[in-house]
Amino acid sequence: MTTLSERISQSAFDGSRLRVVLLLDLHEGAQQRFMEAYEHLRNQVASVPGHINDQLCQSIENPSQWLITSEWESAPPFLAWVNSEEHVKMVQPLHSCVRDTRSLRFSVLRETSNIASLAPEPPKGRLQANPRVGDGVVRHALTFTVKPGSESMVAEILAGYTSPEARVDDTTRLRRTSLFMHGNRVVRTVEVQGDLVAALRHISQQPEIRAVEEAVNPYLEQDRDLSDPNSARVFFTRAALPAVHHVAASGQQPDGIRRHALFYPAKEGCGMALARMLAHQDELAADDPQCPITGSTVFQRDDVVVRLIDLRIPLDSDPMLALGVRGPRKTAVLRRLLDTDVAGGLSNDREVAHFLERSDMALITDRRAPDA
Repeated sequence: MTTLSERISQSAFDGSRLRVVLLLDLHEGAQQRFMEAYEHLRNQVASVPGHINDQLCQSIENPSQWLITSEWESAPPFLAWVNSEEHVKMVQPLHSCVRDTRSLRFSVLRETSNIASLAPEPPKGRLQANPRVGDGVVRHALTFTVKPGSESMVAEILAGYTSPEARVDDTTRLRRTSLFMHGNRVVRTVEVQGDLVAALRHISQQPEIRAVEEAVNPYLEQDRDLSDPNSARVFFTRAALPAVHHVAASGQQPDGIRRHALFYPAKEGCGMALARMLAHQDELAADDPQCPITGSTVFQRDDVVVRLIDLRIPLDSDPMLALGVRGPRKTAVLRRLLDTDVAGGLSNDREVAHFLERSDMALITDRRAPDA
């Protein structure tokens, strides 16, 4: 049996406390406006379920550098809040004050306290039990919708661009970009070795990518102006589709692996629960050395859930395995979490196979760096 130490793993669903670190570089003269905006923001954040505390810090060496740290009972309530439309509107006043930001998220493994100052109540949430094994790769996705009727034109644009230079700097490289469509929804997944923010910034500055983005603009359901930093920031904030779980065998992937993206139409308010269930099923599958799924990543934001899987067998060879459900009981759980008006029934093998066929997103392009 494969153990946690023998596989690559990341997860937002292990129940451990979360520490969020936000690094900010403020415009000169914006400190007072920033403080006023933060005071209003922190009073609202304090009432968010799962929030424990936060701190605002200013550098003693460079007054333009600030740090906000916050602690949460676990990752899911933070992700539900930070990915919400409420959060997008809440942080808008901060944008005009900030030159650059970087957000980092960590599970808490160990902590040391001064015994004399221990609070009578234990801290909320638990610690991450064991360190996870990583491969130095950050996985992220963006999703947006295009105007109905424009799908074929958008697919042609997105399939035909020239790949940007894979090397970002001495420590960061683009490894793989996979782009899919499901109806009028576009999902672009990226794998980055090193710094994700640096890689995304590098991509956005490449002429071939800027040309593609401009060509797609007329077909977007949500207007954007990438020449306006605030418009671009809001668009990419709303388009972010974070990876909430990843598991894969360590070592080199064998030849003959096919990548698929499956779209799960979650029932309203059930996106996080659906992502959690799929993550748990993928963890169980990873314990089986004979499992034909060599890697899986679950992306989730609100009720948009996408599962990326690498398979060494045809997708329709084992529909339940491909969907991330084994056995009728798990299928029933999946059915309760899905928008059945969109997904249809899952009461028999034929309906399961039909749902898998409809969930399989159309692959537009899958590009890998030469040494990835």
